[in-house]
Amino acid sequence: MNPQLSDVPAPSWLGSPIDARPLFAPEQDALMATLRGLAPGDWGKEAVPGWAVRDVAAHLLGDFYGRLGRDRDGHAEGPGFRAGETLEAFIHRVNQEWVDACRRMSPAALVDTLGLVGGQVARFFETTDPDAPALGVSWAGIDPAPMWLDSARDLTEFWTHRQQIRRATGQGTDLDPRLLSVVLDTFLRALPHTLREVVAPVGTQVQVRVHGPAGGTWTATALAAGTPSRWSLAEPDTGHPAAVLHLDEETAWQLCTRGVQPAAALDLARIDGDRRLAVAACQIVSIIR
Repeated sequence: MNPQLSDVPAPSWLGSPIDARPLFAPEQDALMATLRGLAPGDWGKEAVPGWAVRDVAAHLLGDFYGRLGRDRDGHAEGPGFRAGETLEAFIHRVNQEWVDACRRMSPAALVDTLGLVGGQVARFFETTDPDAPALGVSWAGIDPAPMWLDSARDLTEFWTHRQQIRRATGQGTDLDPRLLSVVLDTFLRALPHTLREVVAPVGTQVQVRVHGPAGGTWTATALAAGTPSRWSLAEPDTGHPAAVLHLDEETAWQLCTRGVQPAAALDLARIDGDRRLAVAACQIVSIIR
């Protein structure tokens, strides 16, 4: 389906491990080329609601420092949860605090620092053990997650923020299949968790087919009650799915990141078979909201 690492054990229902390690350096190079190509007026354009291009770039810098401090350097200090604060609320709060603090940095200083620190992040990921326990991935329903999923998740975040900057400045999505194929493969690991409340006979299969050079087919199979996940990406494809959700590449990645809402994605999709199951699959989200 996509570049994978076949000899690393993993929770079986997540499917075969993904080896994203060689892609952090190319993604970093693409980010720097994008940022260095911006005009002065581009930095203030809205990239996502409430954040300009400069804010998204600052957020990436915060992600870089956080990963190096926590996982490379063993640095345990930093913001903590407030009483009663959910994970999502905590993440949104500390992200906003960081972005607010970085508004005193000029775009030139941001680019210079992202170039320095981003290269270190790429080198860090190149040396990771894919099977080591790592940060949980809430949208895949696993905590702790294996490092291969944690690192692939970070690659998708870096890639997505770069696309937000590109789209805000009129450049459109970078559909380079070398990166997008792994991004889509990672996003679709949310499918079993997405279907966790969907009841179907054991063995029922739901497929998502993404059409295009970076696309592929992901098949979730209903398991018996009492298993760690009610649905699995690891079961053999029978060739007789109960439902197939067909998406193009652009719609697929934007659906997973909520750049496109499920109702709008369904208008752009084609459904074969059981519409109820396909609509359930279209609720997929592969970010923390």
